[in-house]
Amino acid sequence: MSNQSVSRPARGPAQPRTPRSPEARQRQQDILAIAMDTFAARGYNNASLAEIAERVGLTQAGVLHYFRSKALLLTSVLELRDQRDIEQLGPERPQGLDFLRHLVDTALRNAEREGIVRLYAVLSAESVTDDHPAQDYFRDRYDGLRAFVADALREACELPSDRSESAGDAANAIIAVMDGLQVQWLLAPDSVDMAASTDLVVTSLLATLAPERFGPPAAG
Repeated sequence: MSNQSVSRPARGPAQPRTPRSPEARQRQQDILAIAMDTFAARGYNNASLAEIAERVGLTQAGVLHYFRSKALLLTSVLELRDQRDIEQLGPERPQGLDFLRHLVDTALRNAEREGIVRLYAVLSAESVTDDHPAQDYFRDRYDGLRAFVADALREACELPSDRSESAGDAANAIIAVMDGLQVQWLLAPDSVDMAASTDLVVTSLLATLAPERFGPPAAG
């Protein structure tokens, strides 16, 4: 789901080079922008360094000077996407109902950034293949996202300990719905309102988990 600000622990020592001059820093950002667009359109396996290099006006060696490998370029693109989400979220992660409303707000915002949504949809699906370089990234991201959503549901519903596991099941359902909506929206944007559908699912699950707090008012 291209829509949560979930931090992920770094894996391994490989990091992009740190350019010293403003021109080099701008060139590195240009490479990331072109790579993001290329991976979103073609996936990781079908995108080539040669195509990315040609589009940015460098040789393949020039691209590798900044990112060392195609796999590192991919993870750098994903980290950049996450950083943009973190900046949008603000300095502190919202809790409880505020976090669940953030999910709906993010679904609304995603309808204005097709490239980011396509990047996530393509690469998350592709990452289940053997030895894909983004597999650890997406596994960690889903782990973190699942925990955040489940915690928000527990906080909002004030669930007792004996019903705590149901929040995890509900979190999986919310994540699955949001990811599935993104694919449907990419294929038929005029037929899918991601924010409205996300809001309906969140509202329904809150009423199921805590009918005394979020269910319809009692008759009479």
